[in-house]
Amino acid sequence: MTTTQIRTEHVQQSRLATVDFNDLPFGKIFSDHMFVSDYRDGEWTDDRIVPFGHLTMHPASMVLHYGQAIFEGMKASKHEDGTPLLLRPEEHAKRLNHSARRMMMAEYPEDRFVEAITQLVALDKDWIPPAAGSALYLRPYMYATDEFIGVRPSQTYRFCIFTAPVGPYYAKPVRLKVEQHYIRAVPGGTGEAKAAGNYAGSLRAVHEANEQGFDQVLWMGGPDMKEIQEVGTMNVFFVIDGEVVTPETDGAILKGITRKMFIQILKDKGIPVSERVITIDEVVRASEAGTLQEIFGAGTAAVVSHVSELQYGDQLLRVPPVEERKIGPMLKQHIDGLRVGRVADTHGWLVRV
Repeated sequence: MTTTQIRTEHVQQSRLATVDFNDLPFGKIFSDHMFVSDYRDGEWTDDRIVPFGHLTMHPASMVLHYGQAIFEGMKASKHEDGTPLLLRPEEHAKRLNHSARRMMMAEYPEDRFVEAITQLVALDKDWIPPAAGSALYLRPYMYATDEFIGVRPSQTYRFCIFTAPVGPYYAKPVRLKVEQHYIRAVPGGTGEAKAAGNYAGSLRAVHEANEQGFDQVLWMGGPDMKEIQEVGTMNVFFVIDGEVVTPETDGAILKGITRKMFIQILKDKGIPVSERVITIDEVVRASEAGTLQEIFGAGTAAVVSHVSELQYGDQLLRVPPVEERKIGPMLKQHIDGLRVGRVADTHGWLVRV
């Protein structure tokens, strides 16, 4: 990796002493510094770490009008020996650039991405919460900055990273509604990009599901709206008669990094796992046959989010209780253990800061 000159401006007074690490609401507390880099005249310039604070923006900034905005979500944890750890940062760099290409944005050099994350975490390492299951959440993002009203790709961009300490994410099993009206994404659309607008477009369906007593939606696709895509903002896995199945990434489904790790872990353990088309009809049949053993989401925040019930039209599918499940809990335990050094890093996924 080449060394990048990152200018660093330290805060005059850290806010760390004001933080109660026993009370860390997700996404509301931010650490002392952030990374910023600007793209102009065809190159990324002025890499800098500065005190966390507000960004100024022109009213005609193109991101506000045409939505060129992408992001990543990742975590820094601490090894049991106190060393800060990053989990597969290079994969996040690659996916950010995959999103950038789809949204006609400037790509950010992957080695500089990893180095920026590393230097920022090294500077604010004391913000990594000490409690088991806690982490420093990292949010890299990029947005268009041209001051222009016209539908074309921006010629300037800003890339930023801020961090936020977060507590353990104890997600209770969720009740899902199979979404049969709204569509999250289709092949050829932007679903495979981690674009900000994808999340805005999902809010109405989730709001209506919440009003009906559900926690989240199961997104559907395909010509007859029966092919399963994702659960909420996570990739989804099913365990049917001992086989783990997850929808194949067909251009509409985000290529989740947690998803990718889960598939590798399952293969390492000799557990049958398939990436293929799975329909809601197949899940209903498995439920009726008593072979539907688990449904869970996979993502950065919760790692594993278990599903307790699935409502499809007038059919209610119940999944065995979490304490009877083997696959989802094992995967979460493996990733959580990897993050603190209790599980051997056999694939070189961890980067020590």
